[in-house]
Amino acid sequence: MKIFTTILIFFALALIVFNITMLNFNNLFEGDSLVALIGILASFCAVFILMIFRMSKMIEQKSKNQ
Repeated sequence: MKIFTTILIFFALALIVFNITMLNFNNLFEGDSLVALIGILASFCAVFILMIFRMSKMIEQKSKNQ
């Protein structure tokens, strides 16, 4: 599971980088830039959720060992 979450985090970070390249800084809230901003926000949410999931699994393993 650790490898799977690491791969998903890597893909989410790659998607953030890709969406940053799609931004038009002259018109941030119009057209493709708005879609890119939504994609960046969604990718950040995915990274945070995966990090929370990974931490919860670590806590679960530590509580099982004790």
